[in-house]
Amino acid sequence: MTLTAGPADASPDLDDQRITAVNPLISPALLRQEHPMTPDVAKTVEHGRTAAADILAGRDDRLLVVVGPCSVHDPEVALDYAQRLARKAAEVRDQVHVVMRVYFEKPRTTLGWKGLINDPDLDGSFAVNKGLRTARRLLLDIGALGLPVGCEFLDPILPQFIADAVSWGSIGARTAASQVHRQLCSALSMPVGIKNSTEGDVQVAVDAIRAAAAGHVFTGITADGVAALLTTTGNADCHVILRGGSAGPNYDAATVADTLTRLRAANLPERVIVDASHGNSGKDHERQAAVAMELADRISAGERGIVGMMLESFLAAGRQDLVLGRAHELTYGRSITDACLDWPTTATLLDHLATTVGTRRRAG
Repeated sequence: MTLTAGPADASPDLDDQRITAVNPLISPALLRQEHPMTPDVAKTVEHGRTAAADILAGRDDRLLVVVGPCSVHDPEVALDYAQRLARKAAEVRDQVHVVMRVYFEKPRTTLGWKGLINDPDLDGSFAVNKGLRTARRLLLDIGALGLPVGCEFLDPILPQFIADAVSWGSIGARTAASQVHRQLCSALSMPVGIKNSTEGDVQVAVDAIRAAAAGHVFTGITADGVAALLTTTGNADCHVILRGGSAGPNYDAATVADTLTRLRAANLPERVIVDASHGNSGKDHERQAAVAMELADRISAGERGIVGMMLESFLAAGRQDLVLGRAHELTYGRSITDACLDWPTTATLLDHLATTVGTRRRAG
C-alpha cells in the first residue's frame, strides 16, 4: 500500500501550539541608530573596561567595586543615584574603580517581575521594545556622567542591543553552568564576572571561566536581527564572583584561598571578586557593610587574590513589594527586588575602601 500526503490544508498545525502571540522586535541596529553612542560615552565605556581588565590582571592596584541597585525599576531614580555615585567615584578614583550596577534582567527562581527590559511599565504588559529603548537611553545617560556601568546578561540575544555601552558584565548563579552563557561570555567585549552556583559550588564558576576563555562557534543574531553563526576568540578577562550559597557565606579566607588554588590548577589567573550580598550576607542588606569592612581589614593586612567587591545599594535602605499596575505607590529610591544598603552607608563604605587601598600601598 502506498501512503500519499493529503492536501496542505489538511495537515495538522504542529507549530506554535502553545504560543498566543508573535510580535515584532526592534533590531539592534535600529535601536543603536535611535540612541547612538557618543564619543564621550564611548570613552567612558572603554576606560571602564580597560581599568577593570588592568585591575584583574594586577597592572592596577586599585579595587574594582561594582555597586548599585539590585535591579533598575525607575530610570529617573536610577539616574539620581548615578549622579551621586559619579561624584563619589570621582573622589575615590585614585584608590577605587567604581562601576555602577545597572541590572535590567532579573532571573527568577519561580515567578516574579523579570526586569525593566521585559516589563518597563511594571504592569505585566511586557512592552519589550519600550524596555529596550528605556534601558539603552539610561545606559547612555549614565555614561555621559563619566560613570562606567555593569550589567548582568541573562537573555543571550539582548547583549546585541546594549553591550556596547557596558564596561563590565556578569553571569548569575543560576546560569553559571549554562553552555549558552559560557559561549556568550567568550564573545563579550568586556570583563565578565561569573558567580558560584546558588548552592555555593565554586568549581562551576571556575569551569565556566575556563570555557569562556576558549573560542566557540554558536548561533546568535547580527545587528540587523538576522540569525547567524558567531565565531569567537574567547574572553581572557572572566573571573570568579564568590556570592555565598544555600550552605552559607563563602568569603572567608579559607574559601578564597581554595578558589585561588582551583584557578591555579586550571591554569587561570588567580583573582576573585566578593559579592557582599546574597548568600554572603544571608540576604540581610545591613550585613553587607560588615562583610565589606571585614574584607577591607583582610586586604589591608595583605591578603591577596581579592581584587574587588560587589554591593547592592540604592537611595533608600531595604526593599518593597511591587503590585503590578501600581508603580505610582512605590517609595522613591527603594528596591523592588533584593534589599539594598542606603546611599549614606554606601558612600561611607566607598570612602573606607579607598582608605584600605591607601593603607595597603603604604605597607608595600
